[in-house]
Order: sequence, then C-alpha cells, then structure tokens
Amino acid sequence: MESSHRVVHAPLGITLSVATASGRAESTWILLHGSDGHETDLMPLADRIAPGSAQIALRGAVETTGGRAFFGRRADRTIDGEEVSARIGPLVDAIEHGQRLVGGTGGRFLLGFSNGAIMAAALLERAPELFTAAILIRPQAPFRAPPPPVRVTIPVLILDARHDARRARHDGLHVASRLRDIGATVEHRTLPVHHGITHEDERAIREWVDETPQPPHITELR
Repeated sequence: MESSHRVVHAPLGITLSVATASGRAESTWILLHGSDGHETDLMPLADRIAPGSAQIALRGAVETTGGRAFFGRRADRTIDGEEVSARIGPLVDAIEHGQRLVGGTGGRFLLGFSNGAIMAAALLERAPELFTAAILIRPQAPFRAPPPPVRVTIPVLILDARHDARRARHDGLHVASRLRDIGATVEHRTLPVHHGITHEDERAIREWVDETPQPPHITELR
C-alpha cells in the first residue's frame, strides 16, 4: 500500500512531499528524483522496499523540459561543481524541515537516482551527519576537487548500469572511491541494465537493505 503524502514548502524555497511512518516502521527515506522528474517519482519504490516508513521526497529547484532537476548542466553536459555546492544549503534546510514534520528517531536512508544521485553524493560529502545509509543509482562525482576532510561512517550502495548510454564506465567507481576515501563503507554493483531504474535495481536494494545492519536510533531534529 502506498503512503499518503502532503506537499509542503521549506523556509528556503524547496518544495517537498512528506509521508509519515505507519505501523511499527521507524526509518525515514529521503528521496531525490532524476532529471526531468518529480518529487513523488521514487515514493512507490521506497514503499515497496520499506513499507510504512516515513518519506521526505524533495523537488529539484531547476525547471527542465520534462519536470525538474536538482542542478543544471553546462552546454557540454559537464557538471558545474559551484552550482551543486550552492544548492546544498537549501536542500539541507528542506531535509531538516521534513524530518521535523515526519518525526522519528530511526535510520535515515538517502536514495537518489541519476541527477538526484549526483546531488546525493554531494550531500554525503558536505552534510553526512544527516544520514545513516545511502543508495545512489547511476551517480557521477559532483565535484572535481578532492572531498573535504569529513568522516562519512555510513554504509553506501552504488548501482551502475552496464548498458548506460548516459554514463561512462568508471563514473560509479569514481564516486565509490571518493566516499571510501572519507570513511564510508561502499558496496558497488554493476547491473546488466540501461540507465532507468529496473526490477534488478529494486532487488539489489532490497537485498542490501536486508543485509545491512540497522543503524542506531538517532536524536530527533527539533
């Protein structure tokens, strides 16, 4: 059964959809959609993987031809690290605002796809304290400079696609290397699929979540 959700606006202008936990579920899933997407795109996936969990689904601030993105690209399709960096603060504000609305002291799982996975990688490098686990589907490194001297002590799953026309073969491995350098425990998998999310991705995520030790309860944001 899919979560019912409501649309809210964080103080710094980010729109998000939130769904409170139901039953005995305590974890919160923070969802970042892909390019030309919408904030609710990943909610059904999170419902299937973690039924009843709270959800904070963020809407990208950049308008695109088909929807939204969390950052734009240059004309040559490269990533502008300065733009990505500038957009982190409002997203952190929105996540904290959403967490206060949904409550809970269980694990906080960050799930990002494509454009959202790139932004998720940026959040892990700049605001790792917000999360207890992360899943990045088809990421790229958000910055050219080495990651800052932070400690990311959380488990991370990175899912690449063998037949992905929108990614270079090393993209996910590069992200994995950056996160390992700052302490994350990273599992990297390459699936025999294309760029979009498939049943293979869902199966891999479900297996990883089941095998990953549950994070300890954390202090509720106020």
